[in-house]
Amino acid sequence: MALAQTCADVQDNAVRLRPPLKWAGGKRWLVPHLAPIWREHSGRRLVEPFCGGLAVTLGLFPRRALLNDINPHLINFFRWVRDGLTIDLEMRNDKALYYQYRNRFNELIALQQQDSKEAAALFYYLNRTGYNGLCRFNRSGQFNVPFGRYKNINYVTDFRAYQSALADWHFTCGDFEDVPVMPEDFIYADPPYDVQFTQYSKNGFSWDDQVRLANWLARHPGPVVASNQATPRIVVLYQSLGFRLEFLDAPRMISCTGDRTAAQEILATRGI
Repeated sequence: MALAQTCADVQDNAVRLRPPLKWAGGKRWLVPHLAPIWREHSGRRLVEPFCGGLAVTLGLFPRRALLNDINPHLINFFRWVRDGLTIDLEMRNDKALYYQYRNRFNELIALQQQDSKEAAALFYYLNRTGYNGLCRFNRSGQFNVPFGRYKNINYVTDFRAYQSALADWHFTCGDFEDVPVMPEDFIYADPPYDVQFTQYSKNGFSWDDQVRLANWLARHPGPVVASNQATPRIVVLYQSLGFRLEFLDAPRMISCTGDRTAAQEILATRGI
């Protein structure tokens, strides 16, 4: 009964506060698998070194969370949402307007004004309107996702409903090894998939980063859960570090080409 209630609560939370961004590779589908694991540790702080679109955090709905991502524009958006973001920007599903706003967003990056409210609003618009929910930057740090192919888009202009939920959620931006974790924290790590497309930030995410992450997670004394695509080398890597692996069929895989082929995923756990 307790487990059923926990899953019901998770579903209610997910409906009440949906992830505000479209996010390629989002793990909302994984929340029912994570819920029974999290239930046993829900008094801890949840740490996500790759928080992405917040699908898992909003689904599990922890009281305390430390949420990190290497993408500064994503973190800037969530910090403004936590502070009660409202958007007065005109938002339409229009190709000319999209490229106008994309140019303005890249101009703010060049002017080092990427932490502004305007940048947060533009990031939201570009995310909702751009192709396939991608967040992609070139090596100069410029956002280069093309216009999307949506018929209709529902834009949100008032994010104040998120304020109370995010009040004790802290956001940091940087490499996962710089996240100030505590020994008792519960870590859920969902790095970029071990696939060719890793240009999520201007520096990408290499195989060396995958190895570095797995070893960093293995050193954490508290409970750890990691998810990744079940490529042969990822399976060998996590097994060699003593993780217990569960294999799951992901509903889809979104790539830079729009491929939606189903992918097998691992859920790797330690200290659970």
